[in-house]
Amino acid sequence: MKHVLIIGAGTMGTVHASSYVNMECVKLVGIVDIRESVGKELASKVQTSYYSSVEEAIENLPIIDIIDVCLPTYLHKKFVLQAANLGKHVICEKPLARTKEDAKEMIEYCKEKGVKLFVGHVLRFFPEYKKAKDIIDNNEIGKTAMVRTKRGGVFPTAWNDWYADFQKSGGLVLDMVIHDIDFLRWCFGEVERVYGKSVLGRSFNRVDYALLTLRFESGVIAHLEGTWAHEGFSTSLEIAGEKGIIDYDSKKEQSIYAQIRQNDTSGGVAVPSSPLKEDPYFKELEHFMKCIDSDSEPIVTSEDAYKALEISLAALESIKTGKVVELHSTFAIQ
Repeated sequence: MKHVLIIGAGTMGTVHASSYVNMECVKLVGIVDIRESVGKELASKVQTSYYSSVEEAIENLPIIDIIDVCLPTYLHKKFVLQAANLGKHVICEKPLARTKEDAKEMIEYCKEKGVKLFVGHVLRFFPEYKKAKDIIDNNEIGKTAMVRTKRGGVFPTAWNDWYADFQKSGGLVLDMVIHDIDFLRWCFGEVERVYGKSVLGRSFNRVDYALLTLRFESGVIAHLEGTWAHEGFSTSLEIAGEKGIIDYDSKKEQSIYAQIRQNDTSGGVAVPSSPLKEDPYFKELEHFMKCIDSDSEPIVTSEDAYKALEISLAALESIKTGKVVELHSTFAIQ
C-alpha cells in the first residue's frame, strides 16, 4: 500500500485526488492547502484528512510514501525540495519549474536524496495522442515532414489569479503549449531552433495567443498554436507524412484517423480508430506507482520535463526578441 499526500486542492489537486481514491494499493492520506475551506471541502469529498501545512501533515501522519505537488508553477521548487528532503518520492505537475536553473536543481536534489521525481506531462497518456505516436512509430504514414497543433480556450482563473502574472506562470506557452512541445519531442526527437510570436506584451488583458514554429534535428517542421482567447476548450493535431496524414480534432465525434495514400489513383482511404476512453490522469498516476514498485524509468522522465521547459523558454525568448532561438542544451545530471 502506498500512502500519498497531495499539496494543493485546486483543479489538478482535485483531479489527482479523484484518481487516487479509485486506485488499488494506494491510500490518499491527506490534502494540504493554505485555504482551509477549499482544502477541507476536497478532503471531505475524497474522505481523507485536511492539513494546513506539510509540517502539520508530517507531524500527524504515521506513513507518507509519496508527495504529489499540485501547486502553481512558481511554488514547485520549494515543495519538491521539501518532499525530497523528507525522503519522499515526488510527483509534480508540469511545468517542472519556472526556470531551467530551478528545474535542474530540483532534478539533481531528488537524485541526491535517492527519491524518484515524476512530472505530470499527461498528454503522453491520452489515448488519441498515444495512437498517433503508434502510427508514426509503425511508419504507417511514412517519413514525417510537417506537423500542426492547436490547443486552448478561455483564459484560466485560479488562486490569486496567478496565471495572469507572467513572471509566476510563464503564460500560455509555458503552461499550456508545453503539452504539445513535450509530445512532439517524444515523437520526433530534439528541437534545434524555435521561432515564436504572441500577443503577450501588446494586448495582454486576460488574453494570450501564440504561434510557434519548431524545427527538429530530424528535419520535421512543426507549427504550434496556443490560445487563451477562445470560448470552451479544444485541441487538434495534424501530422503529414510522405504516405499520408494523421488528423485529430477533439471537437469531432470520430476524433482521430489516419488517411493513408494508396498506390493507385483512387484517392485516400480513411482508417478510423477509436481508442478506449480511459482517464489519462488515472493512467499517468497509476504508471508512476508501477515505476516505484519496479524501480523503472517512467514514460516521461524528469529530464524530458526539463527539455520541454527548455524549448518553451526558448520560445518565450524568441517572442521577446523577435529572433529565431537556437537550442544548445548543456543540461547534464551530476
